[in-house]
Amino acid sequence: MRPTLAALTAGAVFGSLCGLLAQAASEYPTRPIRMVVAFAPGGATDTLARLMAGPLTSELGQPVYVDNIAGASGYLGWKTVAGSVPDGHTLLMSENAIVIRPAFKDQTPAFDPLTQLDSVALVAYSPLALCSSSRVPANDVTELIELSKHAQKKLDYASAGVGSVAQLVWEAVKDGAKIEAVDVPYRGGGPAMTDIVSGQVDIIMASTSVARPYVDSKMIKCFAVTGRTRSPALPQLPTLEEAGVKSADVDLRFWFGVLGPKGLPDDVRTRLETAVEHAIQSPTLRERLDALDITPDYAPGAMLQSRLQSEIKNWTNFVEAKGIKWQ
Repeated sequence: MRPTLAALTAGAVFGSLCGLLAQAASEYPTRPIRMVVAFAPGGATDTLARLMAGPLTSELGQPVYVDNIAGASGYLGWKTVAGSVPDGHTLLMSENAIVIRPAFKDQTPAFDPLTQLDSVALVAYSPLALCSSSRVPANDVTELIELSKHAQKKLDYASAGVGSVAQLVWEAVKDGAKIEAVDVPYRGGGPAMTDIVSGQVDIIMASTSVARPYVDSKMIKCFAVTGRTRSPALPQLPTLEEAGVKSADVDLRFWFGVLGPKGLPDDVRTRLETAVEHAIQSPTLRERLDALDITPDYAPGAMLQSRLQSEIKNWTNFVEAKGIKWQ
């Protein structure tokens, strides 16, 4: 059967489109790159994204700028990236909050990073610290536990929103330490820390990079860190295990990764992987990250994809075992 004129025309159009896409991918990037952070400025993810913007700009030859799209516990930012054109000009700097939301099976609107985003690279990790307002009359984990049991007013806890890393890590710490507190959600770690410093809220799980300057200036107290070893940034603090807190089978650190919308061309993703790897090796960047207790930990997109899969499974098991509900 001879092809019709319509079929020949459609084939020509399709071939031209594929050629244009291939050309665009080979010339990537052709304009500034937006790095979305799904939480308010001031938190660990925002800090890391802004520190990496400069080295990535040098690697990619186009400006990389940070765009904070906060709200709905990260969903608004994630959805923005997932709905963007998959050409590598809109990216996401994410932390493990993105694997926590899928653990709540009845949560709507649902978001699945495995099907809605493409993994580009793992970037770094950082422990969290169990901290409190300086007004809280406790000096270690044991005293904080006793205070939570006997205080006239129930303690409250500032999280970066329901389903955020800090909120779920708190659930794990609360379960292991048997501390009671009322969750007070915020739009991000920055605003939450502001109210801890002012004494409006009692407890927070904050990245050590965010907590350290406030600890050094005695504006807040910190009792323990979530890492497997003590934090170089706050070496005086015990680990949760050293403080006698039983650890759940989940990663209680922040870990960070770069993702893009589903359908990134292979050569664009490869270019981004290489750019992130080179950027994270910058001596200046590594020195600044070291001062903030953020440890570079580059791995390619395939490793990030595996991390997403395993973390979704582990957090799902934890949420279901403890009967935690999305409030």
